Amino acid sequence: MKGKLNLAVILIIMLGLLLTSLAACGGNGGDNENNGEETTTYEDYENNENYQPTETVNNNGPECYEPDLPETQYDPEAYDPEPFDPNQEITVLNFQTYEEEQTARAQLWADISRRERHNPDRIAEMENRAIPFGEVTMRFEYVVIGEKPENGRSLFIALHGGGGVLPEVNDQQFAHMQSYYRWSVHEGVHVAVRGVRDTWNTHFNYESFPIYDRLIENMILFHDVDPNRIFLMGFSAGGDGVYGITPRMADRFAAVSMSAGHHNWVNPINFMHTPIILQCGARDTAFDRHRETVNFGEQLRDLGYNFVLNIHVNMPHNFADNSITSIPQRIWADPFAWRDGEDSEIEYVDANAVRFLEQHTREPIPSEIAWHMGTRAHMRTVESFYWLSAAYNSAGYGAVRASFDREANIVRIDTDEYVSGTIYVLLNRQMVDFNIPVILEINGSTNEIIVESCSNTLMETTKERLDPNFQFTARVRVEI
Repeated sequence: MKGKLNLAVILIIMLGLLLTSLAACGGNGGDNENNGEETTTYEDYENNENYQPTETVNNNGPECYEPDLPETQYDPEAYDPEPFDPNQEITVLNFQTYEEEQTARAQLWADISRRERHNPDRIAEMENRAIPFGEVTMRFEYVVIGEKPENGRSLFIALHGGGGVLPEVNDQQFAHMQSYYRWSVHEGVHVAVRGVRDTWNTHFNYESFPIYDRLIENMILFHDVDPNRIFLMGFSAGGDGVYGITPRMADRFAAVSMSAGHHNWVNPINFMHTPIILQCGARDTAFDRHRETVNFGEQLRDLGYNFVLNIHVNMPHNFADNSITSIPQRIWADPFAWRDGEDSEIEYVDANAVRFLEQHTREPIPSEIAWHMGTRAHMRTVESFYWLSAAYNSAGYGAVRASFDREANIVRIDTDEYVSGTIYVLLNRQMVDFNIPVILEINGSTNEIIVESCSNTLMETTKERLDPNFQFTARVRVEI
């Protein structure tokens, strides 16, 4: 009898350890390898005699901060109390000057956004917290936090761990992600999404991308989200998702956060205007994630892009990237030297992902952009990237670098040898002066063109991304 009791106790302990490990399950292929190391979030401070933590973090609901959580259920009357005629035709005002163009853009956005807020499919998606596309449905849960700023709310999209595991494990991880980063958000809409399939790429299946577009549009329409304050963050398989999603729709995000994921060899060129914080445990050896995180940071460094790279000292797959009280975390000061087996100092930093994200605001029409044509999502109806546009698979798979200079009234397009086909340049009067010839330079060859406004272009570009910052009044065809 005593032997049976001991065996029962051992089985209970083993079950408890298994459930604890599932709390951060994820990674490439659903891997949850922690190399047998303890996964407690705040550890290894004993080596620093001067460090004395003074606060205890409870990510399930800290007593030190209780955000305002207003009701988030959609109420049509709250958004549009005036009578609405769905059959009323939307027209574009005439515009020939900069001021007229601005007025036409504002009026068209008001008309289209009002109509879309009355779209019964969008209303059902918000009420059901589920967006269908083809044979899949993406579930999501969200909460609105804090007072709305003048320009609109921030949007934080959080991706759970798990991936290629049992559905119930991904469901548990989805539930966990609803609170994991939430308590770090002081203002904005926090949205946790459920991967559409229980596969290693749960967050970036082909169908996922048009659903992210739809989710972002809905949050802009129904919760007055500022399109220039949209952020993406994820841990483990969610980190894989950040790598997989961001370059294919980088123009949607102000900044992103990747923790404990694998890049899966994605091309980094499209990160030009999307700052990213990369974090991984120094002992997260599964799939060589620790070193590959540094390798990706090295690519961003060589491109001159904006990034932060934190390799957490002595930590395995799990580490603290969500400390609401900003408890300093130990990282290698020079992660490149650490990767190469060289000496590096240890420093203490605030590794909270939200703290990094909220520092950034998107520049929707940057004067210089880079677009890798081979890194796209073919199921998206969106064909534009910032102010360039091309049908999927219509211009090859190489890299395009484009810039404009309003003072010189010039647009430059440079491509590598792998780009061939039709690309469109989208313009408005904020970018160039339509009243004089625009210089168009394509791979060193220069021409002067007359740019003419088109109301159809304004209508089409306003509808394409449902983002008032991406409204253009001219489209110039370029053959490469």
